[in-house]
Amino acid sequence: MSKPPTTPAGAMPPRFHRAWLRPEGEGTVDSRKPFIPHGTPGLPDPWVHDNTEAALRLREMNHAAKRLADMTLVSGLAWSDAIGRLRLRGIPPASPLDAFLDSAPRRAALEAALARGDISFSLDATSRSVRANWTDAAFGPPVIGGAAAPEGWGGIVTGTSTPAGVTSSPIRRAAPQAGKPWPLGDDVAAPAAPDAALARAVAHFMAASPGVYGLLIASPERVLFERYGAGGSPDRVTPSWSMNKSMTGSLIGRMLQLGWLSDVYARAPVPAWRDPRGIHALITLDDLLRMRSGLALPCFDGSGETHIGFEGSSVYMDAIDCFAAAQANIVATRPGAVFRYINAGINALGAILRDRIEVRGLPYHQTLYGLLPDLLGMASYRMSGDIAGNLVASGSAFATLRDWAKLAVLYLQDGVWNGERLLPEGWVQYALDACHAGTSYAATFWTNADRKFPALPPDAAWLSGASDQRVFILRGAQRVLAVSNESDHPMDLAALNDVLGCVIATS
Repeated sequence: MSKPPTTPAGAMPPRFHRAWLRPEGEGTVDSRKPFIPHGTPGLPDPWVHDNTEAALRLREMNHAAKRLADMTLVSGLAWSDAIGRLRLRGIPPASPLDAFLDSAPRRAALEAALARGDISFSLDATSRSVRANWTDAAFGPPVIGGAAAPEGWGGIVTGTSTPAGVTSSPIRRAAPQAGKPWPLGDDVAAPAAPDAALARAVAHFMAASPGVYGLLIASPERVLFERYGAGGSPDRVTPSWSMNKSMTGSLIGRMLQLGWLSDVYARAPVPAWRDPRGIHALITLDDLLRMRSGLALPCFDGSGETHIGFEGSSVYMDAIDCFAAAQANIVATRPGAVFRYINAGINALGAILRDRIEVRGLPYHQTLYGLLPDLLGMASYRMSGDIAGNLVASGSAFATLRDWAKLAVLYLQDGVWNGERLLPEGWVQYALDACHAGTSYAATFWTNADRKFPALPPDAAWLSGASDQRVFILRGAQRVLAVSNESDHPMDLAALNDVLGCVIATS
């Protein structure tokens, strides 16, 4: 083929030249069928998100039922105490890319309905379930939400359905090392008297944050300080919400160390995304871990129009298979280009974890715990399930503060536990360092790159859950601070910053 002619200086280049055509007889359309590996499921059908008023009300009742089931059947609070602690959460439609929709108007409507007696709750201790009922004759039939908390599980959103049979029995777990001191075991020696400034800072923080269940400070060797508020105690499991994203990220690291996964920068081996022709094939494990996968949902509100939305928390409010829903998200932004905090990407990681376990012929639930939580002796740790029996990867796990602190200690020790490397070399720096412009998020952990807590250095990182629950990993000080709080109760972050400053000063 001859080369295209050159363009004289100052002349406009031609838009088309016959010499650029392929030779006579050479087809211009490649009709060859690409190679598709055996077993490829094809392109996933999109999950369409329902933003109608009926769907939003059902999510609000499901969430209320789950919180009551969590408080009474998982954390073990009295029903009257749980009712007193419950804060109804308004659920807005899925938000657009650059904004989070305000939930305050819907919460106000819920509180008004509760005050009128239109919303009621009931507990069935025998079936370990809770129902939430919203009666509004002007709207239509009653809206009935539901949740269950089988023995050994966190709360499962059920609506009016029955969860998968696998949830009817506790999951077999390894017992912690009896008689061993913390963190290898559960024996905690009485801490020494705290520094006076620290004691004053904690007292002020607890008084200003009445929803706090407890606060714990530890080094890699021992628990240094504990204080518990109303309803809290050393052996009470409390909610963590999205703190569990960091456990899921750590389980991905564990599989990399074992050779069950190859590379965080490789294509994410999500079961439903195996077709190489699909746009999902561009998403890497790193994109999922760092919340830049581009996943989104087509949404409808009953008006006949559809728009793009980014899933907020429907995994905790809809009685769905959360792994299937996550894999059925569409790709709305270029993978790797845009940070957007969602749950779907983390539950796609959960689907990978399940697939990597089951392809080896291993029992999913028992093996997932055995890969890391049970190795760390986190005997109190339990994950919530979904209605299909998946262990929700994005959040809603439960544990004591002492057990959550063990995961942070693993990171202080560069992924080594009791002399054994559980996470790959370099993983701790990868997971705890933010590297995407415009966000302080790392790889399932948040960082202090934006100086959210002025008392901490920029390299501080933490597990983070809704309502300001956190486990801080203070690498320079070799300290852990864990704090748990009831959902939707305010926390005084300025007072917490003062506590963190005292921890740094006395380390």
